[in-house]
Amino acid sequence: MDLDDPNVIPGFSVENVDLDYDDDEPGKGGKKKKKNGGGFQAMGLAMPVLKGILKMGYKVPTPIQRKTIPLILEGRDVVAMAKTGSGKTGCFLIPLFEKLKQREIKKGARALILSPTRELAIQTFKFIKQLGKFMDLKTILVLGGDSMDTQFAAIHTLPDIIVATPGRFLHLCVEMDLKLSAIKYCVFDEADRLFEMGFGEQLTETLARLPSSRQMVLFSATLPKVMVEFAKAGLSNPTLIRLDVESKIPETLDLRFIYCRPDERYATLLVLIREVIPKNAQIVVFAGTQHHVELISLLLTKSGIPCTHVYSGLDASARKINTAKFTMKKVNVLVVTDIAARGLDIPTLDYVVNVHFPGKPKLFIHRVGRCARAGRSGTAYNIFSNDDIAHMIDLHMFLTRPLDVTDSRNMGRAPPEAVESEHQIVLERIKHIDLATAFRVSNNAYKQYIVTRPAASASSNKKAKRFKISELKVLDEFAAAMEKENEAKKKDKLLGKKAKKQKKALTAKQEEKKPAVDADEFRTSFLAQMKSYRPQTTIFELNPKSNAKRMLIMNEKREKDTIKIEKHKRKLAELEEEEEKKAAQAVKADEESKDKKSAVKDDENYISYQAKDHVEEDGYAINSFAKEASNAELSVIGDTAADQRQHQRLQKWDRKKKKMVNVVNPKAGKIRTEHGVWIAASYKTGRYDKWKERTKVDEQERARQNDSDEEDSFGARPTVTRMDFPHTHWGRHNAKVAAKKQREGTSELRSVEQIAKTRLDKEEKLAREKVARLKNLARKKRSINKKMKGKAK
Repeated sequence: MDLDDPNVIPGFSVENVDLDYDDDEPGKGGKKKKKNGGGFQAMGLAMPVLKGILKMGYKVPTPIQRKTIPLILEGRDVVAMAKTGSGKTGCFLIPLFEKLKQREIKKGARALILSPTRELAIQTFKFIKQLGKFMDLKTILVLGGDSMDTQFAAIHTLPDIIVATPGRFLHLCVEMDLKLSAIKYCVFDEADRLFEMGFGEQLTETLARLPSSRQMVLFSATLPKVMVEFAKAGLSNPTLIRLDVESKIPETLDLRFIYCRPDERYATLLVLIREVIPKNAQIVVFAGTQHHVELISLLLTKSGIPCTHVYSGLDASARKINTAKFTMKKVNVLVVTDIAARGLDIPTLDYVVNVHFPGKPKLFIHRVGRCARAGRSGTAYNIFSNDDIAHMIDLHMFLTRPLDVTDSRNMGRAPPEAVESEHQIVLERIKHIDLATAFRVSNNAYKQYIVTRPAASASSNKKAKRFKISELKVLDEFAAAMEKENEAKKKDKLLGKKAKKQKKALTAKQEEKKPAVDADEFRTSFLAQMKSYRPQTTIFELNPKSNAKRMLIMNEKREKDTIKIEKHKRKLAELEEEEEKKAAQAVKADEESKDKKSAVKDDENYISYQAKDHVEEDGYAINSFAKEASNAELSVIGDTAADQRQHQRLQKWDRKKKKMVNVVNPKAGKIRTEHGVWIAASYKTGRYDKWKERTKVDEQERARQNDSDEEDSFGARPTVTRMDFPHTHWGRHNAKVAAKKQREGTSELRSVEQIAKTRLDKEEKLAREKVARLKNLARKKRSINKKMKGKAK
């Protein structure tokens, strides 16, 4: 049996499943074609699950799905690592549907999915609705920033699946004192991002509230040390699956690196969007901080390029609206920070642009991983300046790619004349009051971004000093775009007016005598010469006198400096020669090692560094997660400037304790749970109790329970009344009316209390009517007596 065959999976029977859809193509004789067995059909999935998968157009599972789904279906705890866009969401949703089967009202939530960001949680929720179209399961969404009253009501509907962000979910658990005893399947999506964003305490407390018999599934792109320790403590005999880790980025993704001066970063971005990237293409632009996001979005809008932006400090509803604008193709440019480097799945994304170079290679991979997903092609443009050269060398070393400065296909610069003209326009626009404020704030933010960005390696910093910027050519894609423009200009000139043609005809003889020079080529070469120009004399030697003191001082200094410069050049040449020799020696060593396949070994004196039965011992090992995780560990701290500042805590000298202590008390404003975890004190505010008093939910549940008991006694199925009303004026009004109807009882079978209450109400009403009639009679008698007295007088 071939294990690499996607149609054969160990432990599962291969069956042919016939699915009859209305949209299937008819075969011969008007009959619909039968689906052949293979792919997802070979996994033994239930028919509703399989119908949902095939209805979405998925036929063959991805490699990570082929590896993980059988293990999860067996009930094992799994820690899976795979690159972005490899189908990780389907890996945990397909087994989830297979385990839950159908809706169970009385049990409550049986599956929990925790996501690091709102966008990823919403995306997972939508995918559940699409994939579980034929499943009778109720799913709710719990997000930070949304109304807690609505979420209280949603949890009271006893859903089967909860998709949530960890902070708000733990808040609801503490506030409502939720019992999570029914949960048997828990998923941490983008688990490494969960820990990097500081959700470790919330995850630990949530895990302590879950039953011991639950199944845990963690999906991640990297494996931080904190996550490894969490998996060892919270998971039961986990299995580590590493897939597509060495390839790092998709093969269909093209990388382009564009050099520019620090001041021309925004001008280069505008030239790139206008000249190279097609107008209808979707673009995600990554910036270093939220201040740069605001500045870039303002600049693009002023330049006539419609765009929208998303960052962590933005309001939740605004983030949702702006993301929807981009996904619905209302705008083609989305400017974001690193918060969107994970989770956002935009199938039609074509281009990614990094305005500020990231500090870590793995963050770069997650940024550019937004495009070229699911087999599609894409291009990532990376703008770098002098501050980013060392980090770019680090990236090439991490990706094991050659760094060739002269290769204009992958690395180069934008056309100088286009960048210069665009830069002048940017400087004019920055003078506006809105852009001036944003530009000043972003400059300060860039200084903080550079300080807090993780430093590049020492070897990359050494190589960055020898990086030859002058050898960079114009990127081929810019050159092609400029050629098209030149051709268009020439066509316009040819289609000019008759007067111009006559004028050219008169001066044709004079132009023939002059050498033919292309104006664009001359301008480009002239600007390049000006940028590379270095004056031989200093300002002290302008219009010198023969015996001037400053002239003599500069001559002496130049003589000393020329000796140092020559020494430095000789050192650089020697270093280059040594590197070439080392590379040649390494190639020779590899060739010699290949030639010496049969090495001579002295059997009498040879001692092996491995035991003879090490292969058998590894095969008999029960759990190798700790060993595999130690090899796959990747500790990364501070993907963003905010995370970096959190780890740089200020300390002061405590005279009593005689040691350095933190200025900020980490336990201030926190409470300790029964599981020993310190969480924010704001998680227990009593809002749930107030909501229960306002909505009378306890009375509704008691009445519902009485009705269900009475119906059960007659053999009827208990019904659950849903009270889902929006948090608006009329929503609250309708909720009150519905609650009043339930309190009064609308069913034919009433309790003793309800019957007594209706009788009392009826008696009170009759008494009030009787009193009113007596009062009317007394009033009439008084009026008649007054009239009689008047007549008597």
